[in-house]
Amino acid sequence: MLSTRIIPCLDIKDGRVVKGVNFVDLIDAGDPVENAAFYASEGADEICFLDITASSDRRNIVKDLVERVADRIFIPFTVGGGIRTASDVELMLHAGADKVSLNTAAFENPQVLSEASRIFGSQCIVCAIDARRTERGTFEVYLHGGRTPTGVDAVQWARQAEQRGAGEILLTSMDRDGTKDGFDLDLTAAVRSAVQVPVIASGGAGSAEHLVEAVEKTGVDAVLAASIFHFRTHSIQEVKKNHGKPGDFRAIGIMSALEAAPGDCCRSVARKARIQGYLEAIPGCCRRLARQIRRDTGRPAAHRNGSGKICSL
Repeated sequence: MLSTRIIPCLDIKDGRVVKGVNFVDLIDAGDPVENAAFYASEGADEICFLDITASSDRRNIVKDLVERVADRIFIPFTVGGGIRTASDVELMLHAGADKVSLNTAAFENPQVLSEASRIFGSQCIVCAIDARRTERGTFEVYLHGGRTPTGVDAVQWARQAEQRGAGEILLTSMDRDGTKDGFDLDLTAAVRSAVQVPVIASGGAGSAEHLVEAVEKTGVDAVLAASIFHFRTHSIQEVKKNHGKPGDFRAIGIMSALEAAPGDCCRSVARKARIQGYLEAIPGCCRRLARQIRRDTGRPAAHRNGSGKICSL
């Protein structure tokens, strides 16, 4: 079993990283490109980049930010916000994103999950779910940045999203968002046990211990945090070195297996990855090469890896 990923989240508004409490009262937290580069150098396993006010007229602005981030980091990163169609997914993948997150659009039109996963592969399609606890103790899905209740149970929607083709669930507790009171373990455990795809826990991280607690009590596949990293309460290196049991989090430097020189194919990357134990890197090309192919040809890179399987990036 692979150790849990640590994912800093960059919420973007008007081209800047912001952070709030319960989805409101936003304050500035810096430049998105510089933050992403800093976290990559700190040992982040992935970056999550969400434009929280994205709309159709801002799509090219988001694309430009994605390209700038992709030019600076060589770890996987997810982009979301205003993604509504398979064409939007394609635009972001070609700009350099490794995965694309859909939230409101996926709920309102689940077919977009099916279409996008069929075209691009479920491994790069993330369904983001924002949920709030109800008086009955269940969890309700909210849309439009947490402004619109749906009456639909979050666990039920997670199952449906998986069936529709989502390859990962990004699960945010609206009640805990920005509070630094810790993850909602009930919500996280319920969704984690309901689906087979990886689940990312989000909302409430206020200390390194909260990250460890989520991993050890829910079996979640990744933990996402913003405040504790943006405001330097903890560093990613500190969390990985000093907290939790051995194996809870991926070792610092694991993702360096993917920072091969342009031209390396997945076989040589896989050899480096095996040495460091990052088995998920095996079916993939060098990220620099894959992103350049996307830019030059407008199509994802694809070839047969050492085991004969088709790799698409």
